[in-house]
Amino acid sequence: MSAATLMVTEDQSAVIEFLSQPSTHGGAAVERVETHASVVFLVGTRAYKMKRAVRYDYLDFSTVARRKAMCEAELRINRRVAPQLYRDVIAVTRAAGGTLALGGAGTAVEWLIEMSRFDQEYLLDRLAGRQALDLDVMDPLASVIARFHYSAEPRPDHGGAAGLAWVIDGNATGFAEQGKGALDEATCDAVTREARRALDRQAALLDARRDAGRVRQCHGDLHLRNIVLIDGRPTLFDAVEFNDEIACIDVLYDLAFLLMDLSRRELPRHANVLWNRYLGAAGEFDGLTVMPLFLACRAAVRAKTSATAARLERDASRRIDLENLARRYLDMARRLLRPVAPAVIAIGGLSGSGKSVLAQALAPGIGPVPGAVVIRSDVIRKELSGVGPLDRLGPEGYSADVSRRVYAAVAERAVSIVRGGYTAIADAVFARPADRDVIERVASDCGVAFAGLWLDAPEAVLVARAEHREHDPSDADADVIRRQLAQDVGPIAWNRLDASSARARVERRAAELLSRRLDTTAMSRIAD
Repeated sequence: MSAATLMVTEDQSAVIEFLSQPSTHGGAAVERVETHASVVFLVGTRAYKMKRAVRYDYLDFSTVARRKAMCEAELRINRRVAPQLYRDVIAVTRAAGGTLALGGAGTAVEWLIEMSRFDQEYLLDRLAGRQALDLDVMDPLASVIARFHYSAEPRPDHGGAAGLAWVIDGNATGFAEQGKGALDEATCDAVTREARRALDRQAALLDARRDAGRVRQCHGDLHLRNIVLIDGRPTLFDAVEFNDEIACIDVLYDLAFLLMDLSRRELPRHANVLWNRYLGAAGEFDGLTVMPLFLACRAAVRAKTSATAARLERDASRRIDLENLARRYLDMARRLLRPVAPAVIAIGGLSGSGKSVLAQALAPGIGPVPGAVVIRSDVIRKELSGVGPLDRLGPEGYSADVSRRVYAAVAERAVSIVRGGYTAIADAVFARPADRDVIERVASDCGVAFAGLWLDAPEAVLVARAEHREHDPSDADADVIRRQLAQDVGPIAWNRLDASSARARVERRAAELLSRRLDTTAMSRIAD
């Protein structure tokens, strides 16, 4: 994607004036929102989106016929994820006497997408901006994105190494043409050089993922501003219809934009929860290796587009803000390309000791953005049993044979994660010495550091926590905990923590212990 070269092809001022008048809409007030590619007219419960008569090097809305085709494409593509928002394509017509009408019988002179209007205060970027984006939104959001990716049309004619090379080359051109005076030339060159080296290393994997159907007709512009809560549910909208090079991409490259956006906004826990939930839902563990490159390319694209916007900005203070933003994105891209050694961390302890809470608290700050990948044995057990994570298992699901298979699967997934360059956090009881040996062996076999944490708490605390859990994959109750307490767990060589103390204290102590044992605790908060 090269730098944006703009050509305005038609004068749309009469249509814009017509659509801006309350009289066009039965006297209703009109609010106008403008971008480089569209003008949106907000009227009552409706929104009308008009594409500008422009041609960029990556977008062509230059003729009425082309704009009609792109409106129809946008309607079709976005109905996949937001059918309740995208209603119709309607014409602005001109009668024989020259009068304009909305959906009239005259000649079509412009085309609009009719949408249901939503409250923009529920856009995720606005919620994040006022620190009101609930962490609980990330779980359903990950599910929405995973389902969307799974159902999207495979596009093996795009993506792969060639698709990402197009992105990197476009960034390099944009840095050179639009970054002058705003972006440090040496940093631009370093980002481009390191991205191309990473691409060379990952080319075979990128092509293999394309051939396996992982390149699909994705969203293409999946960041917080293009997600809104409607009736409390995250809804994706404004997917790219105008350029298949941008939209037909690896599903993980699609996700990377949102993860990068969350990380830049200093929301590492949100990014990590989304990351882990998506991996669990989509099973994309074989693509971990390419995520740092995907994230860096997303940040570099933002650096380029911010620099371009700064050059077009007339207001001096706004131009300075955009230039500073471009530099921050560029610095972020370079950091994302720096390798961080993976590790294996095991968190053990009886049910109710707080293993999962601690794992989720530690994960965002360990290893490459967006943090460590958590492997929860309770979830693995349900997967092996062929049931949903919240479905309860009977005694047969907890037999010795099933438990051995669960710990073997935990170890296998940890190997996949570590070989993909990320730290694995294994969250399981680990009551048997043999199970602890298995996870330790993963680290030694992969040649990475290992740290084990064991959480202790009195029976009353364990039982109280287990009984107060809601919407949790764990089936453990008071009887299960008492049976665990009757077991001989053998000598514990891992670092032991008193898990009955305040959560913040446990998390702080665990982080201190890990920082002494591992060299991988680089914070994931790569932002301003």
